[in-house]
Amino acid sequence: MSLLSGVYGRAARFRRAWYGGHPCRRRQLARPVISVGNLVVGGSGKTPVVAALARLLVAAGERPAILSRGYGRRRAAEGVVVVSDGHEVLVPTRQSGDEPQMLARALPGVAVLVSPDRYLDDGFQHVQLARDIDLLVVATADLDGQLLPRGRLREPLEVAAAADALLVSGTEEDAESVADRLGVRPVFRASPRYESLRFVGPHGAASERARRVVAVAGIARPERFFAALRAEGRDERWHVAREIVFPDHHWFSRRDLAVIQHAAVDADADLVVTTEKDAVRLDEASVASSAGSDGVPWAFLPQQVGIEPATSFASWLHDRLDTARDGVRQQAVLPALAGRVAPRPDDGGEAA
Repeated sequence: MSLLSGVYGRAARFRRAWYGGHPCRRRQLARPVISVGNLVVGGSGKTPVVAALARLLVAAGERPAILSRGYGRRRAAEGVVVVSDGHEVLVPTRQSGDEPQMLARALPGVAVLVSPDRYLDDGFQHVQLARDIDLLVVATADLDGQLLPRGRLREPLEVAAAADALLVSGTEEDAESVADRLGVRPVFRASPRYESLRFVGPHGAASERARRVVAVAGIARPERFFAALRAEGRDERWHVAREIVFPDHHWFSRRDLAVIQHAAVDADADLVVTTEKDAVRLDEASVASSAGSDGVPWAFLPQQVGIEPATSFASWLHDRLDTARDGVRQQAVLPALAGRVAPRPDDGGEAA
């Protein structure tokens, strides 16, 4: 495994260096591009960071759009699928994927689009798309990781130098320690916040208090969700009676729902609680059917992320966007000037 990880690391370095030396091979979009990525496989918290960025941009009068591959879709289509036009959600989760659907429901005023094109992927590693701002989401534990396939690192740690800023989960001391280790500044903190429980069906309706809950997660690194649910339960006074784990992006079958309902009844639970990402993969009618009139209802625990210090981050982000727009304007002016000095067909090739 160490040998394979070494080969993988060399390939990752070569690929990034090749694209760095051939910028013309990158896709260029006509608007500033912000990339949110990470260094590890799965479960880094990119999606709530994207939501936080979108809310910040909307509040500043911007009109952001979120582009994603829509990983895990059941009905993948060629070309671009508009999940939300900023006014309403247009397709179900099976056509959008769970994370784009979650973002579309949570972010009015933000367009969400998915496409199978690899250059629209959501990672720090997918350098086919030119980016104006590269944000790298990092946790302290990532620094002790091993490269794939031995560990969870997608690339060697030194490639973090390509990031424009770090978003570190944890304390201020954690953020400074990670920034020092990776040699990247500025560094900001990504702090999760949890809201009150919401029903899966009807989606988003406020849930009543619970005494005992069964926790269900079909995400990467489900232990983080279970820990958060237990921590929130200390204030809300519920007890997590049982934890049930499914693979990441799992599509729940009727049999799954029946097994979970049976476990909830056995645990004398008031609620089955899952993640917001899992909730959009659950068919409300199937959940209601599995619970029945006397069954245990489903709820989810909404999560948001605050990027701190908020004022400093907002100022830094808007400055970078202004710089990116200046670059786009300059690129637009150059072809126009070239057209004005183009040779005329009848003037012997001299500039006009």
